[in-house]
Amino acid sequence: MALSEIDRMIQLLAKLPGLGPRSARRAALHLIKRRTGLLEPLAQALAAAAESIRQCGVCGNVDTADPCAICAHEARDGSAICVVEDVADLWALERTAAFSGRYHVLGGTLSALDGRGPDELNIDTLVRRAGVETVREVILATSATVEGQTTAHYLTDRLAECGVTVSRLAHGVPVGGELDYLDDGTLSAALRARRPVES
Repeated sequence: MALSEIDRMIQLLAKLPGLGPRSARRAALHLIKRRTGLLEPLAQALAAAAESIRQCGVCGNVDTADPCAICAHEARDGSAICVVEDVADLWALERTAAFSGRYHVLGGTLSALDGRGPDELNIDTLVRRAGVETVREVILATSATVEGQTTAHYLTDRLAECGVTVSRLAHGVPVGGELDYLDDGTLSAALRARRPVES
């Protein structure tokens, strides 16, 4: 028996992160009730996005232009490249407005369990970019998971030949965090990353 368009919409919505079948049904009903004000504009925006969004050939970000707006922005600092696992990580760092350099999206982490080796990630392009004379620092912003740490160690080895400074994001106690609520791994990382107090 063929699915109705409403059932198909619910099934597709349920595939979105954070939405299960029940939440997808509620979202579908909300869209249906607001057909002209929300459903139709959303459908048009999704169709336009599917048509125009592409991956940046320089850094791996997604945008409607290639190179992306970040890579094309002349005021960005070309001497520093921040390496992230995924586009979501890039967007999170951009939200902070704390980094004015360029990015590089790996497309995941090394994972033997998932069968993801160096050839499945955007690593060779990173090494080529880091070998350019103007690049002085590569910041590894991979997660504090086993896979993220493994990927960071592998990248450090690969980037050794480029003559750039390789740094890593600090891990540890979050701003506003209480020690009693932190896990052992976070506390251990915070102790290892301690630094002198400036007066």
